[in-house]
Amino acid sequence: MLLDADDSQLVLVDYQTRLMPSIFEGNLVMANAVKLARIAKLLDVPVWGTEENPDSLGATVPEIHAAIQAAGGKTMDKMFFSAVADGLGDLLRPPVRKAPAGGNARSLPKHLQKAAPEPEEGRSTIVIAGCEAHVCLMQTALDLLEEEFEVWVVTDACSSRSERNRDAAFDRLAGNGAELVTTEMVAFEWLRTAEHEAFKDVLGLVK
Repeated sequence: MLLDADDSQLVLVDYQTRLMPSIFEGNLVMANAVKLARIAKLLDVPVWGTEENPDSLGATVPEIHAAIQAAGGKTMDKMFFSAVADGLGDLLRPPVRKAPAGGNARSLPKHLQKAAPEPEEGRSTIVIAGCEAHVCLMQTALDLLEEEFEVWVVTDACSSRSERNRDAAFDRLAGNGAELVTTEMVAFEWLRTAEHEAFKDVLGLVK
């Protein structure tokens, strides 16, 4: 059971300027978040960011904000601790395509009627990292599991103000069906082979 870059989306949760100085191993966590966004860009994996109450906690730290933007990603503001409660699930799923107006008129002979397009399945695997691990990251991940996404939590890009809270979040997430991985696991599973055209560029980011 390996990650598939073609079925993945990356979500980076609440790496905010007034929060990160108090986060355990915050600099390492932010560095890995930047790596994830840059790797996602190289491999055409969509990237999303979230900001919890930015008027209070500040904007996303500049390095991560720049990496999300460089990957063509977007950042959503939220007030709920779970980004799903503020609409993240809708962003992660493409809208269902509708048949063109008049294209399927029942009055047409059957041989002239066009089949209704199948709904787009989209990318169902969510690779997620963020802060705080035991609050916004965990609540978002659990709600994504409830929404029937596959959720992979990048442990070395997540943290809380205390190590105890971070580890408790990982235990609870694993017990509820999330896969726990590291930044390098994500990188090499997305690549799958040293013959991938982006291999050298990705290797340069993780080494």
